Amino acid sequence: MTQAIAPQPGIMTIDPYVGGTSHVAGIENAVKLSSNENPLGPSDKAVEAFRRAAHQLHRYPSTDHAALRAALAQVHGVDAERVICGSGSDEIIAFLCQAYAGPGTEVVHTVHGFGMYSISAKAAGATPVEVLEADRVTDIDALLAACNKKTRLVFIANPNNPTGTMISDAEIARLADGLPKQALLVLDGAYADYVEGYDGGASLVDSRQNVVMTRTFSKLYGLGGLRIGWGYGPAHVIDVLNRIRGPFNVSQAALDTAEAAVRDVAYADHCRSENARCRTILAEGLAALGVPSDVSHANFVLARFGSADEANACDAWLQSQGLIVRKVAGYKLPAALRVTVGDESACRRVVHAVRQFKEGKSA
Repeated sequence: MTQAIAPQPGIMTIDPYVGGTSHVAGIENAVKLSSNENPLGPSDKAVEAFRRAAHQLHRYPSTDHAALRAALAQVHGVDAERVICGSGSDEIIAFLCQAYAGPGTEVVHTVHGFGMYSISAKAAGATPVEVLEADRVTDIDALLAACNKKTRLVFIANPNNPTGTMISDAEIARLADGLPKQALLVLDGAYADYVEGYDGGASLVDSRQNVVMTRTFSKLYGLGGLRIGWGYGPAHVIDVLNRIRGPFNVSQAALDTAEAAVRDVAYADHCRSENARCRTILAEGLAALGVPSDVSHANFVLARFGSADEANACDAWLQSQGLIVRKVAGYKLPAALRVTVGDESACRRVVHAVRQFKEGKSA
């Protein structure tokens, strides 16, 4: 009998997202530098909030996320009524595709962009459209040229992952103003917290009706394990997204912990400062060994090698030394490795191991 049960068109073309490797066979206590996690972890205040939340696990969480939205408004200077919270910023991305894309439409993103743009587009039945970058930097003219009457969403990450590069607000404004009237620009600000004084595009959201910003607590705030993020957009967009959002999409433990984390501004500033310091150690140390990277505005560097074979060989050597980084061939960068900025010891270990590799000691 022929099987008649089938998923929606496009679902089986999705290559499932694969996260950064966490373990190496035969290596104990390996240093994980593959998922852009904060090596300092969450603030003590966030940890304490999580502990307190354990006493209320039998209760359903808030459906309106009002306390966290108010905290975000206070700290980031946004309008709480136009904030939506999700299970990581991934869920906000999925909501946007579900609400605005679909069969016969297109979702535009850069060639080295976050894999969930394409996955969420296909899940909604839309066609993802990849656009080339200019030397690993978002190319506004190329994005505008890719747009047409089918375009519904345009995703860019700023700073971008896995390149770490960043474009100006003026360039983003030019993109927003040049989009077709039916299209939304989505600014993925997963790494915006690492840029001193940068609002992630919030001011652009406030001045336009076609720009949405997404943010996460998984990076600077060290809450990747709790899966919580947020979005900020025009009232008409947030109203639509709240209509498809599940009423209990974020746990109370995540809401309480995120609120404590965002209010602990001093700790966030410390993490940002330490990241910048250790990023310089890592990037300059690798550059001195002939392994360049673009200036990174995030918590990782994209280390570029002479070939895919060299990058793969270096990755194998790093693993043998208990250092786990991220191969990015899936992002069409086969000759590169993305290295999370760890603490100072981890960064110096990476530089030392790459020096050994370059000197042939891995042979």
